[in-house]
Amino acid sequence: MSYFVTAIAPSAVCRRAPVAMGACLVSFAVFWTAQRAAHVSMIDLMVYRAEGAAVRAGGDLYALRATAARLPASYPPFAALLFTPLTLLDTATMRALATAGNLALLVVFVRLSLRLFGHPRVANTWWVAAVAVWCEPVWTTLRYGQINLLLAVLVLWDLSRRPEDRWTGVGIGLAAAVKLTPALFAVFLLVTGVTARRRHGHGDPWLRHARVATASFAGATLLGAAVLPYDSWRFWTRVVFAAGRVGHAEDTANQALRGVLARLLHTPDPGAAWVLTAAVVGATGLGVAVAAELRGGRAWAVTVCAVTALLVSPVSWSHHWVWCVPVVLLRGTRAYRLAALGTLLAFSSYALWWVPHGPGRHELRQNGVELTMSALYGTSGGLFLVIAGVALRTLRGPGRGRAVTAGQAVTKE
Repeated sequence: MSYFVTAIAPSAVCRRAPVAMGACLVSFAVFWTAQRAAHVSMIDLMVYRAEGAAVRAGGDLYALRATAARLPASYPPFAALLFTPLTLLDTATMRALATAGNLALLVVFVRLSLRLFGHPRVANTWWVAAVAVWCEPVWTTLRYGQINLLLAVLVLWDLSRRPEDRWTGVGIGLAAAVKLTPALFAVFLLVTGVTARRRHGHGDPWLRHARVATASFAGATLLGAAVLPYDSWRFWTRVVFAAGRVGHAEDTANQALRGVLARLLHTPDPGAAWVLTAAVVGATGLGVAVAAELRGGRAWAVTVCAVTALLVSPVSWSHHWVWCVPVVLLRGTRAYRLAALGTLLAFSSYALWWVPHGPGRHELRQNGVELTMSALYGTSGGLFLVIAGVALRTLRGPGRGRAVTAGQAVTKE
């Protein structure tokens, strides 16, 4: 996708932006037609609606089994509160609005990513979105009616704001209250602030950002507890620790380290091997993200933090990897274009679905070629962390004895 981020002369922007927008709308229209032709179920959207119905009816949220696949509720209670308006819509309208909303969110996600990376031209946004919609994580997000793009937009919106803005931190807090994985961004901000204060005596922008994110998460979670006390107790004492509720660890769609190791070791529970690997990767990824942020490389810091969160989470389904869009864009600089092309191909090939999968737990018997194909996202994420670590040497630091501020980290890219 980085190849579509072209250098456009200012005088040509007004002429090329409508062309780019038209091309994007055509791509979206073809995409929508293809999804309808494929009779996509939007099964996760139906689960969200069932959760909202359970809240309105006062039912047991985590005893719920929705759709013919008997899928359980897996998000915190606060998310179920947000899903209640879905019960007011008929199925056809709900699906149409979800698809249109996700396409709009994709454009916003691309726009925020390009701004973070220093490519603010509007035409670039349309060209990239026209291509990004066909990547497997984006396709599957819309196919299932998922909320991944909404959460990613909340995080990027938050991290692109000025640190003195009173709302800075709310996006990350709300995203984490809906789905826990984005909470690593608050940890990243906290560690960055503490590190900056120890080294340079100044870490307030990051610490304030982390405090607001934490307060927002706590407020949303307490709201869920006030409205759904029993469900909240169950979630925070039992459900949150039961990763197996959402599916088998070795499922091909699970592109987290836990899934890769389960398939590699031919075991449904990689146990200590996963815990140790996740701890090492988590600490390393967080360290690289903090170092990049303190050197003014917020684009690197944000994408590294996102990839680290996806890798160390017990479950990261393929559609969670919509963060492949900014990863490819970031690798689009001259030094990393080959890596960008490889990443784009990996996330656009749908290769992880070419291997045996589904009922029968075929993933526990994969051969070498199948293991490689079913680990594409996890492998790409690991390689990205390595490249980011190497790229740290090229980032200009803020100068001796002085830490770059969060505002400078945003504008320096």
